[in-house]
Amino acid sequence: MPRERPDGTDAQRLKRSSLAADAVRGPKRGDNGAQQQHWLLRQFSAVRVRIGASRGWARRGIAFAAGSLSVLAMAPFHVWPILLLTLPVLVWLLDEPAIPGRPMRSAALDGWWFGFGYFFFGLFWIGEAFLVEAHIFGWLLPFAVTLMPAGLALFTAATLALARALWRPGVTRIFVLAICFGLGEFARGHVFTGFPWNVMGYALTGDQALMQSAALFGIYGLTLWTILICATPLVVLADKGEPARPLESIVLPIGLFSLAPLAGLYAYGLAVLPTGPAAEVDGVKIRIVQPSVPQHHKWVREKQGEIFNDHLALSRQDKQGNKDDLSGITHLVWPEAAMPFLPLATPQALIAISDLLPDNTHLISGALRLERSEPGDEVRPSVEPKSRVFNSILVFAPDGALATLYDKLHLVPFGEYLPFKETLDWLGLEALTRIRGGFSVGPSPRPLLSIPGLPAVGPLICYEAIFPAAVVQGEERPGLLINVTNDGWFGNTTGPYQHFHQARMRAVEEGLPLIRAANNGISAMVDPYGRVVDSIGLNERGVIDVSLQMPRSPTFYATYGERCFILVLIIFILVAFAPMSYSTILGNSGR
Repeated sequence: MPRERPDGTDAQRLKRSSLAADAVRGPKRGDNGAQQQHWLLRQFSAVRVRIGASRGWARRGIAFAAGSLSVLAMAPFHVWPILLLTLPVLVWLLDEPAIPGRPMRSAALDGWWFGFGYFFFGLFWIGEAFLVEAHIFGWLLPFAVTLMPAGLALFTAATLALARALWRPGVTRIFVLAICFGLGEFARGHVFTGFPWNVMGYALTGDQALMQSAALFGIYGLTLWTILICATPLVVLADKGEPARPLESIVLPIGLFSLAPLAGLYAYGLAVLPTGPAAEVDGVKIRIVQPSVPQHHKWVREKQGEIFNDHLALSRQDKQGNKDDLSGITHLVWPEAAMPFLPLATPQALIAISDLLPDNTHLISGALRLERSEPGDEVRPSVEPKSRVFNSILVFAPDGALATLYDKLHLVPFGEYLPFKETLDWLGLEALTRIRGGFSVGPSPRPLLSIPGLPAVGPLICYEAIFPAAVVQGEERPGLLINVTNDGWFGNTTGPYQHFHQARMRAVEEGLPLIRAANNGISAMVDPYGRVVDSIGLNERGVIDVSLQMPRSPTFYATYGERCFILVLIIFILVAFAPMSYSTILGNSGR
């Protein structure tokens, strides 16, 4: 008995082969222009059929390649049109499950391979952190660059499995994919403390005008629009090739669901962007210091004094390198962990800070902070007092005294703390920071800092800037965001560029200016529209002096937060699942 093939019925196979053959042969001699157009559409349709009919490693390779190429839509490349080619692949894979009778499992496998390619090439820079102290952590490099993408790809697998379960005919299936992708990205940003790096919505934010849409929808809401805008054209063109349809029937769905939303987002951006620079706050002059300390020197005890003195020396010069003793500067900003020791426990450092700062000048610096509990604070007084270490922002007054502080709230798993700490401590593992047991978590919700001469400050340390809804956690709205970070862990890779771009998007979403001080870059002053007023490039060394921009009035996103995402989600659900016929409006081909 001949073995039955797994890719469908005889009729289906005949249909696929006939379509592919027609596409290869091309238009017949004497065909008019309309027939030639139909031939082109059949070419698209043939590609769709071949992708859907692929099996085994060929199918996995297609999904992996589509995910890998999609990274080009992110910073620093911002080639978002690549998604016009890669996202339709997901639709066609979902159209034709590789495993008959088990479409959700098939979709999950396709989604995992897409996600693995996307995260493998999007996050390869994480491996650089394990090379800073290669003699200790180097052996973990292969696991870090593969296991993390493999784990994050589970979200994409779940996304496509859910999409296949809810699959619809025609263009409505693109809405289903967008809905599920939005939910999947939202889950990735929150589950297990979250890691919303390179959320798909960032694809449309490379352009200054398109970037402004984040102030309406947030980055998760933009994800839905991104999927719809980028997946629609090629999917519609391929659908029209089988059977051949009049070219006019293509225009409406592509125009309605791709070109019109894109044009609307762009028009909104042009409407809200001011023609000139944002208004400035009087009497505020900020100096941002970027020392570009090599990460492998950062925590060498013998270099601590040298690094600190270098920060002092840089602070006493302007952008051109001329010494000015901070003349006219009201606020000095140093990056994360600028002082590789405990400054509050080092009187010499406090004296040096006092000597550095003129009257009416405050220093805002990332630093470590040690806190010892008193014996009386313990549950059992006989227990030895414990110490807690915080990754903090410390604000020093002109006399060197501590004015205020912020302790980092959202710590990096495995970098700043160990999940399952008791077990991993017992095994002798350490976080990359080499602090046994990791850092302690600061108080929640994130407080605002009161710094003389500045509006209320929203403090963000390192990757806290990638969490959209967590930037402002209290009822009071800040007038300024300050992000101190150290991306020296990641060398000259795409990581620091991606980090900077995501920080810029927080300024757009909230309508707030952003001061960013990074050890090795990118340091910048960003206005409330995400425009870079001035910056210091990656791995450059120097300072910039900038004025403080006025904030915008609260944006739609700043007012309603993730309810903006929910609103877009509801609209997409209504379109995808409303009980009406889309045969005319959407041009469904019966798929």
